[in-house]
Amino acid sequence: MCPVLLLFLLLAVLNQESASVPEDNTGLNFIVAFPENIAYYHPTAPKNQVHITALYDNTQVTIKQYIYDSTTETLSAGETRDFILNAKLELNKKEISNNTLQITGTKNITVHAMSYKANSVQTAVVIPIDKLGTEYLIPPIPTIQGTTVPADEVTTSVTERSPFRLIVVNADQQNKVTVEGSLTNEVPLQPYQSVQIFVKEEAALRAVKTDQPAAVLFGHSCAMHHNCTCRMLYTLLPVANEKKLKFLIPPVITKNVEDETFLLLSRKQSKKVQAFNQDSPQVETTGTAVLYRPGLLLSLIPETDFASCYVINSIPNMNNFAVIVVHKDLADGVHIKSLPLENPEWQTLKGTEYVSTHVQLSPGKNIIWHASSTMAVYFIGKMGNALFGNPAPIISKTPDFRGCVLTPEVVKIGVAGGWRESLKYCRDNNLELISFPTAQHQKQIYRRLIKARNDGLRKVWIGMRQSSLTGKWYWLNQAPVNSTNWEKGEPGTVQDGNCVIMSLEANKNFGWSDKDCCQAARPVCYGDPVLLPV
Repeated sequence: MCPVLLLFLLLAVLNQESASVPEDNTGLNFIVAFPENIAYYHPTAPKNQVHITALYDNTQVTIKQYIYDSTTETLSAGETRDFILNAKLELNKKEISNNTLQITGTKNITVHAMSYKANSVQTAVVIPIDKLGTEYLIPPIPTIQGTTVPADEVTTSVTERSPFRLIVVNADQQNKVTVEGSLTNEVPLQPYQSVQIFVKEEAALRAVKTDQPAAVLFGHSCAMHHNCTCRMLYTLLPVANEKKLKFLIPPVITKNVEDETFLLLSRKQSKKVQAFNQDSPQVETTGTAVLYRPGLLLSLIPETDFASCYVINSIPNMNNFAVIVVHKDLADGVHIKSLPLENPEWQTLKGTEYVSTHVQLSPGKNIIWHASSTMAVYFIGKMGNALFGNPAPIISKTPDFRGCVLTPEVVKIGVAGGWRESLKYCRDNNLELISFPTAQHQKQIYRRLIKARNDGLRKVWIGMRQSSLTGKWYWLNQAPVNSTNWEKGEPGTVQDGNCVIMSLEANKNFGWSDKDCCQAARPVCYGDPVLLPV
């Protein structure tokens, strides 16, 4: 293979890694519906609210509450603001409703919604409109004494014994909702409308399909919990997929109710309720996995959707936790705000390479990030003896040892030339010849280069050279020279060269050597990441 083609392949891999962040839960436009909590006629008014986190300075956020209210506020980077909403936004029992909340930002934001009435609390991460899907698999109905069983007592006329529901929330276009089962049901929706559909056992509902993107909630307004009380029970369904996915179940979520915990598994052509086995806290399925335990429906995070940075906003006057799942060899890389976890108690997930822990959250905003890998993070709250929660909102899937990445560092291999020509090439591309003075940064860059390394590219210029005046080595970014990776016998004398080349040969371990600055090599150009203030 010719050197030019090899260089092209290396450039393609590096540029693909650093070009954009798959920010699954950040966006500009959101639509929210608040399901009926317990009962719309309950004497206690609902306390519905959203927590909005801005990623960039001067972000204007507009909240439009149907016909009731509209407001615009400006947020700074990393700022979270709570918006208390009109109680009239809560859905009643009407099939089709215009009671939706529209949220827009001039720059990317995350949205976390909460419904709170009496002792009934539910939360959800809100997915941006441009990341919603058009097909969702309907989970099987869990067995809940007093709500779904006895089956002959399920009725639409009694709130706590009514069937489970689907709530389809339409985005900004006219839409047609098709619910497939033993019979097919079609419902037209106008922009920003929602429709409620009862999930009855005899209907054997399998999937929701829409012509245009929409969100789908699955749950119950007042599922029986204990001591003859009922609570809202809803989860946001993930978009349908046909890939076989692996889901890991943290032990703390099932603690003390292992025998009452079930997995609601839905595939394209089948679905089943599977009892949770604490000796096998992992499930593989080609569809959707939702965990049910008394008081909680939780869509599980597949291993392929693990991320490197999440944001969680604590709810006042309640117990707030982050539940974290990470590879056992990388647990030390987890941070909250600017610090590593303090004395975490890691539990092994039997039969897997993963561990999990739960961490008490401080009031306000909590940024949870990993320095070198990805992980799963759930927000779990507790009120009385009931849990509520959801997968935590994802900010980024690109790890960095410095913090939570909004825009990843840029690593680009340039065209061949001398050291001075390489410096000019990088600066002409609004980058710098790379300076990476710390051991952490060196390891991070080496990992990137390992993914792209091939036999055609053997050496590259980096941003270190020797002062002709003092004879000392220095980085272009003026950082101290503390951590180095010189090859054996390097650096040599002044006659050997004043500029530094890094080897990409497999057996050289990215070793450095001093070379004549006029020697031809390709540069490693670099741009700093943009990080979220934590």
